[in-house]
Amino acid sequence: MNMERKRLLILGSGGYGRVVEDIASQLGRYAKILFLDDAGGEEVCGACSDYPDYIDDCTEIYPAFGNNELRKQWLEKLTEVGAEIPLLIHPTAYVSPTAQVKRGTIVLPKAVVNSYTVVEQGCILNIGCIIDHNCVIGAGVHVCPGVVIKADNHIP
Repeated sequence: MNMERKRLLILGSGGYGRVVEDIASQLGRYAKILFLDDAGGEEVCGACSDYPDYIDDCTEIYPAFGNNELRKQWLEKLTEVGAEIPLLIHPTAYVSPTAQVKRGTIVLPKAVVNSYTVVEQGCILNIGCIIDHNCVIGAGVHVCPGVVIKADNHIP
């Protein structure tokens, strides 16, 4: 399917959800970006539990929760029901062609993922972080803004 016709459903409309929306908008891949949030709010289409109504071939779903465990749980739940999970990499980030960055990960502006690094599902690689070569970043890890992880490290 043509990516221009896709829509992105973001679970959570708080600060992190708005960051995800901003990056997704800059990528230009989505015709529409929607929010589900249990707290309601402006531009919110319903509660997070309404996500099954949006699972189709035209929709990617991302749980934009800053809580690492909650984000991992949601990613597992969404994967089990066949939801398509995006990988979003900001245009100013550098990801080596030899690195593996798995779906459900968001790479924010100016982040660097160097050679032969593996980033598991559901990570947040925040603004300006640097992950040097041959690292393994475990599922759901949040690498904070400006953090430098030197070569050959494993962050579970």
